[in-house]
Amino acid sequence: MSRRTPFDVAVVGAGVVGASAALAGARMGLRVAMIEARAPTPWRADAPDLRVFALAQDGIDLLAGLGAWDTIAAHAQPYRTMRVWDAAGGGALCFDAQRYGRAALGWIAEQGLLADRLWAAMQQAGVTLHCPRRVVAVEDQASARGDGEGDDRETVTLRLDDHSALRARLLIAADGADSQLRTLARIEVKRHDYGQRGLVAFVQCERPHADTAWQRFLPTGPVAFLPFRDGRCSIVWTLPDAEAVRLLAVDDETFCGELTRAFDATLGEVVAVSARAAFPLRRQLAERFVSGRIVLCGDAAHAVHPLAGQGLNVGLRDVIALRSLLQDAFARGTDIGSPSRLARWQRQRRSESAAAAWTFDGINRLFSNDAPLPTLARGHLLGLAGRIPGLDALLWKRAAGV
Repeated sequence: MSRRTPFDVAVVGAGVVGASAALAGARMGLRVAMIEARAPTPWRADAPDLRVFALAQDGIDLLAGLGAWDTIAAHAQPYRTMRVWDAAGGGALCFDAQRYGRAALGWIAEQGLLADRLWAAMQQAGVTLHCPRRVVAVEDQASARGDGEGDDRETVTLRLDDHSALRARLLIAADGADSQLRTLARIEVKRHDYGQRGLVAFVQCERPHADTAWQRFLPTGPVAFLPFRDGRCSIVWTLPDAEAVRLLAVDDETFCGELTRAFDATLGEVVAVSARAAFPLRRQLAERFVSGRIVLCGDAAHAVHPLAGQGLNVGLRDVIALRSLLQDAFARGTDIGSPSRLARWQRQRRSESAAAAWTFDGINRLFSNDAPLPTLARGHLLGLAGRIPGLDALLWKRAAGV
C-alpha cells in the first residue's frame, strides 16, 4: 500500500475478540485492516462447534452495539438459572435471572457461530481483509529509531508472508494463546500448566436442561452442563490429563455411564453423546499488554481456567476498554496510539485480567482436591453464599460485568 495511507487500526487474528475489535474500529469510521491466516468455516446449524462460550451481559451489550448480536441470538441459547454445588456435600449456590429482573443470566453460543457472524459483519462494515495471510515481521515505529519523518513516526509496519506490507497507527494482536505477534514484540509470558484437560461434547439427557447452566465440583475438577439450543447440553468436563485421554477412547455407552455418575444423574441418564475432544488447560499472563503501538488482547494477553466460563468474557472486556480508548481519542482528534493512552489501558486491563486469572486458579485449587479441610469447608461456603441476602446477586453482577 502507499506509504501515505496508513490504516488507523490493524488487527491480527479474526477470532471472536479480534473480530470484535476490528468491528468496533470500523463502526467508528476508522480505517481497519484484518490479517487472518484462514477464514472461518461457514457455520451450519446441523453441525455445531464443540467449543461453546457462556456470554456475559457486558459482552452481549458490546456485540449488540456493534450490530452483530441479533444474527447471533437467533441461534444462541439463553440460560435463565445457574446452579453450582460440590460433590462432597453442603449447600448449592443458585442464580436466577427473574430475581435480578433479567430475562436471562447469559447466552450460550458456539465459537463457529460467533466467528461466522462477526466475519460477515466485518465485511459489511468495510474492514479490509488480508486472508489468508500471516505476519512475518513487525517494525518499530520510526520515531523510536529517529530516522522517520511525518506520518511514519506514528505508525507500526507489518510485513506479510506474500511480501506485502501495511502500516497502522495501532496494531492489535488477537492471535491466540500462542501469539506470533507477542513473540515478534518480544513480550514474555508466564505460564502454569494445570495438568488437566477440558473434555467437551454434546450430550442428550433423559430430562430437559430447563434453561439452566449446571456445574458440579469433583476432586478431579468441575463438570459443567450448559443448555444448548436443540435440547442437548454442551459439557465441559475438567479432568487430569491421563483420565481425559482414557475417556476420549472409551465407547459411547461407557462414556455416558461415567458422565452420568460424575454428574450424579442430575438430569437423569446421559443417553447419547456426540464426537468428543479435549484441550489442555493452563493459566497464562503476558508480562506486558502493550509494546510501543502493539496491544495484546484476548488469549494473546491472558488465558484463565475455564471453570467459570469467563475466558472469552475477559477478552471481550479488553475490547470494551479499547473501544472506549478509541472513542475518546477519535472525539478529541488525538493520536489513538499515544503512549500515555495505551499505558492507562494496560494498567486497567492487566490488573483486572491478573485478578481474574488468580481468582479462577484459587477456586480450582480449592475445589479440585480431596484434602480433608477444603472438602469439609467448600460445599458449606457455597451454601452460605446462597443464603446471605444480596450476595448471590453481587456475585452474578461481578461475573456478568453489570
